Amino acid sequence: MADMIYPPKPRPGDRIAVLSPSAGLPAIFPGVYEQGLARLRDGFGLVPVEFPTTRVMGADPRERARDVTAAFADPAVTAIMASIGGDDQITVLRHLDDDVIRANPKPFFGFSDNTNLLHHLFGLGVVGYHGGAVMTSLARPGRMHPLTEQSLRAALFTPGWFDLTPSPDYGDEPHDWADDTLRGTEPPMWPAAGWTWTGARRVVEGPLWGGCLEILSWLLQADLVAPPERFEGHVLVLETSEDMPSADDVYYTLRSMGERGMLGRFAAVLVGRAKAWNFDRPNPPEQKAAYRAAQRAAVERAVAAYAPDAVLVFDLDIGHTDPQQILPIGGTARVDAQQRRVSVRY
Repeated sequence: MADMIYPPKPRPGDRIAVLSPSAGLPAIFPGVYEQGLARLRDGFGLVPVEFPTTRVMGADPRERARDVTAAFADPAVTAIMASIGGDDQITVLRHLDDDVIRANPKPFFGFSDNTNLLHHLFGLGVVGYHGGAVMTSLARPGRMHPLTEQSLRAALFTPGWFDLTPSPDYGDEPHDWADDTLRGTEPPMWPAAGWTWTGARRVVEGPLWGGCLEILSWLLQADLVAPPERFEGHVLVLETSEDMPSADDVYYTLRSMGERGMLGRFAAVLVGRAKAWNFDRPNPPEQKAAYRAAQRAAVERAVAAYAPDAVLVFDLDIGHTDPQQILPIGGTARVDAQQRRVSVRY
């Protein structure tokens, strides 16, 4: 496998493209979106540049793909960030101009449905960044979580190794975006118990691959994932969304990866803290705990069957819970089960 390309990093004062390759939610929640843009400008010193579909809900996949390609091609733009996720970015991928993207690699930030584009960049040999969407990570009510801000700043501007840190608190109950009176009030947070380590006790170093489990499942169903041998020695990262898939669905996806001959190729598996609350499923604390326990058991069952020698770490602060630390997809991760330390190279 050829070495992955780390795109050049932006510097404060540079222009950053803000795109909506999935849902055009800036059109529906402009207050949330503008708060995220303000933090890009004032907190990170970057100049947001919008493209034609950034504030358009329901834009044609070909039009969204044109914006993605144009952002990579634009010599005045040095980084790209998604406004938000969605559920149909998979329809955008086939319309991208891969030659343009390969010739103009730039750091792309996004998560959730943006797992599609991160995986596509991985296939092109370009490192992308899981996390950092404008309307979530940056537009968090009240202020950005300090761990999110620290990680995003490092991923944007600083090359080299970065130690992920277990957060002392976590949240998964966001405010209603339709209520603008809550924009200045931080969301509720609860004490976090840190990471849980199981599996092999060894040190693993390899490229990261993965993202939102539901999107990975769709990519597998569409036969858009590379052959299993492509992932030999890699580190798999998994997290789940506000759709809150059942433990059975999590297990079935991982079992299919195992039967594909893929799951057993990974030397380590990093699992984000499962989001266990949503507006249509407002679980009380005991049901949250039960949901997370069932999710963990499903992952442990699949890994034990198909990747028994893998290092396994649960409850990282990544993806759909708060705070959110950034992961370089295709970049190098070091998972040290002896010192219980996870580091990534930005």
